[in-house]
Amino acid sequence: MKSAIITGASSGIGFAIARELGRNGYALTVTSRRQDRLSLAADRLRAENFIVEDIALNMADEEAAVKVVARHEERFGRLDVLVNNAGMGVPGELDAVSVKHIDLQLAVNLRAVILGYRAALPLLRVAGAKHGNALVVNTASVTAIRPEPLMAMYATTKAAIVGLTRAMNLDLGDAGIKSTALCPGRVATEMTSDQHGHTAPEQMISAEDVASAVGWLLTLSSQCVVPEIPFLRPGNKG
Repeated sequence: MKSAIITGASSGIGFAIARELGRNGYALTVTSRRQDRLSLAADRLRAENFIVEDIALNMADEEAAVKVVARHEERFGRLDVLVNNAGMGVPGELDAVSVKHIDLQLAVNLRAVILGYRAALPLLRVAGAKHGNALVVNTASVTAIRPEPLMAMYATTKAAIVGLTRAMNLDLGDAGIKSTALCPGRVATEMTSDQHGHTAPEQMISAEDVASAVGWLLTLSSQCVVPEIPFLRPGNKG
């Protein structure tokens, strides 16, 4: 059975992607930082008869990233899809955002993605050699190409993810490993709940919209690489 690791999977886009992969027959390892929320999410996935391993760790920590992949390999023996989804943003003008929160965004949004690649690459290389269609999905943001006011650090980390994704396609393509950056505008999740006063949730992109794109990526041949996918609201709104 093919299998996947999904970070930031306790809610929102990560949870929706985990469900999409489960529906496509993938065994799942899901992770996030809070065990209580992750356990609830994992139980919801198991209730749909998906095979699920859950482990609560901070993927921005090198040892934690290695441990997640090791636990996954012990349980499932292979890795076909890695979803680097965990992310967060702290709004404010650059000199008003604490260095602690600058470092936190760099760690969660970017360092965790890099460490996820490093820890998972040995298993992904095996899958790539076997079927030429190993996949890494990195959750970026439309702010990578269209920054918003007061979100400079968030936009910077997401732009870096898009650049990393493109670079990984150059470095890993011959190994049968493809990478795609998902670049959604405002998605109706807990992360955007403070924006609901400006945009109603029903007017936002849904987490399922983004997850469905991952399902589509799974249908592509090994000869087709999609470096990034933007998701915009009607009227070209972010």
